[in-house]
Amino acid sequence: MTASETFAQYDADMQAVIAEVTAIAPPPVTAMGRRSFLKLAGLAGGGLVLAFHLETRAAHAEVSGGSDTAVLNAFVRVAPDNTVTIFSTGPEIGQGIKTAFGLIVAEELDADWKTVRVDQAPIDPRVYGSQGAGGSTSIPRGWDPLRQAGATARAMLIAAAASQWNVPAGECTAAASFVCHKSSDRKLSYGSLAKAASTQPVPELTSIALKKRSEYKLLGRRYTGVDNRKVVTGQPLFGIDVQLPGMLYASYTMCPAVGGKVKSANLDEIKKMPGVVDAFMLEGTGKPSEVMPGVAIIAKSTWQAFKAKAALKVDWDESDASKDSLTQAAAKAKEISAKLPAPEHNVGDVDAAFASAAKAPEASYDYAMVSHQQLEPQNSTGWFHDGAMELWTPSQQADRGQAMVMRMLNLPYEKVIVHQTRAGGGFGRRLANDYLCEAAAIAMKVNAPVKLQWKREDDFAHDFYRVGGYHFLKGAIDKSGKLSAFQNHLVTFSADGTRPVSGGALSRNSFPTDMAPNVRYAVSAMPLQIPCGAMRGPTDNVQMFVAGSFLHELSVAAGRDHVEFLLEWFSRPLTPPEKPAHLSWATDPSRIFNPKRAAGVLKLAAEKSGWGKKLPRGRGLGIAFAFSYGGHVAEAVELSVDTNKHITVHKITVVCDIGPIVNMSSAENQAQGGAIDGLSTAMGLEISAEQGRIKQVNFGDYPILRMRSAPPVEVHFIQSDFRPSGLGEPCVPPLAAALGNALYASTGERVRTMPFKRAGYTI
Repeated sequence: MTASETFAQYDADMQAVIAEVTAIAPPPVTAMGRRSFLKLAGLAGGGLVLAFHLETRAAHAEVSGGSDTAVLNAFVRVAPDNTVTIFSTGPEIGQGIKTAFGLIVAEELDADWKTVRVDQAPIDPRVYGSQGAGGSTSIPRGWDPLRQAGATARAMLIAAAASQWNVPAGECTAAASFVCHKSSDRKLSYGSLAKAASTQPVPELTSIALKKRSEYKLLGRRYTGVDNRKVVTGQPLFGIDVQLPGMLYASYTMCPAVGGKVKSANLDEIKKMPGVVDAFMLEGTGKPSEVMPGVAIIAKSTWQAFKAKAALKVDWDESDASKDSLTQAAAKAKEISAKLPAPEHNVGDVDAAFASAAKAPEASYDYAMVSHQQLEPQNSTGWFHDGAMELWTPSQQADRGQAMVMRMLNLPYEKVIVHQTRAGGGFGRRLANDYLCEAAAIAMKVNAPVKLQWKREDDFAHDFYRVGGYHFLKGAIDKSGKLSAFQNHLVTFSADGTRPVSGGALSRNSFPTDMAPNVRYAVSAMPLQIPCGAMRGPTDNVQMFVAGSFLHELSVAAGRDHVEFLLEWFSRPLTPPEKPAHLSWATDPSRIFNPKRAAGVLKLAAEKSGWGKKLPRGRGLGIAFAFSYGGHVAEAVELSVDTNKHITVHKITVVCDIGPIVNMSSAENQAQGGAIDGLSTAMGLEISAEQGRIKQVNFGDYPILRMRSAPPVEVHFIQSDFRPSGLGEPCVPPLAAALGNALYASTGERVRTMPFKRAGYTI
């Protein structure tokens, strides 16, 4: 899958959210041009409100008269008290998007950041379009519309002041939420101008000049998150915090092997337990992404619901349940690898290149299935009242969840109200809405608000796991020491026998289609019933381990310096990417692999990590590069290993080019977190399954990196003038390869399996 194809697929998934809703409740049609702004009624007491929309497929849909369907995305409000309010349409899952959106608007508005507030927008796809977060797309999607919103509001405020002073607007400037007329030494606050500004015509976007990066006053500095104080003081922001009058609490138990159904359960005993209000079976919809069959327990407290859950005894019908064995899959993959299927991609004459090669290294790499394990276990609150289902959820795609509940309960759009809460982590797990659908199904049978709360054990047993995979590789080095051919046979998994599971396709972000003059890619798939899904840096987070490690093997075989080898690899001729017309935000130059940007981050990472310098005895330094979800990232790992194969990581160096930085504090945190997440996963995380049952039950079986083992992470940014990319994904993929390459430099041992604990290493 090329970079453009990856973004196109993600865009298609996000647009499906709107399609699911608009099929039932079409958005209102307004005679409003594409990317235009709508001036709304003034606030009580006077004010300025602007709405703006993104380029979504729905926004481009043709309607009678040739006008576009207006899909509004967010609102900018300037109130008489000089407060600027931005409604953040996407979920806050720890990536700092609420703060970033506010900063982007405030920069072009020339607002005083101290007077800006950012509120969570209501879930309403008819108004806002897609409201999900994933794929590092929030900033790229919002960048232009958010800036235009701020600049348009600024222009209208300046026009209002100029009219009041009877001077040309060109003589007026704006700064820190005031409009100034320098020659007469006059100024007016935005708040005092808001009502008058609301009567000004909305300027054409072509007349609005957006700032250059050199003109930024707010962007690129350090800011605390807009919710930080609330988070650290324990204010109720998260789904797990929701409290409603008369609320009850629910647990839900499903078959340990996906696909199992309830035959019987000791419900009468459970109903007699302290605090238990009710217990009942649900047939479910039979879809892991919605509601699987199970037993719901309703109690007066979460603790009482969990105590009853522990006493629950269920006789499961497992005739259609998963029998998946990952141990058997590993053996099967080796067997399958012996026969290369028809290639998915074939360029040049691979066989001839191998025949004439000076060296042709071969290797097999594999990586385990892993679980997301975000900090906050799954939860949602449902309340069926007045013929409507009202829900509170920490979903990453609450808009899609709304559509799913509408369909599942056969309710109209206006009868399913979803409130977006802050999420205690997501990493792609909360792109699914099973916990939301479960809460809705349970609430239909309870005459009160009811909060569904999963236990950590439920999260382990019923995740949408990052899929494992097996790569069988061969490379050709010609007589001049250059990479002349490359072959990759991926053995992956399929749920339907026709296409790989989510995250299991062959990524050509990590393995660009033009990796060598002659390339061959082939894919074989084994059946899998266990559900899989996106995980931070989907596909790239594992396949860059394979690509970055094998590239190092090839440079060693060629007797070349690895940085030099990669720089030469970057400069190879590139195939122009496809540019789908509807996906301009993803296929502009900022989201496409750029050799100069790649070389820039690699060179800086080499410099900052001390590449080429003599290291203390026993230490090794490894480096790797990834182009992932629009971000160009190089990472270097310096480590040492003792005689017991215990690794000490002395430093990780991260260099990113994702365009201009919005909030330096948040960006550094994302880069550091991505590197630590990559280290934790590479070293010790693995999900095992036999007879369809997940063997890991809690963190005692799943050694997430402890703080005592976390190394210093030094982060550097190259702030190019490209439009910004997101940062949630790009810093995870290069880490495992850099770690493995450093291990080879230190010990001479090549680790081709992940997690590294399989090879006996600890941290």
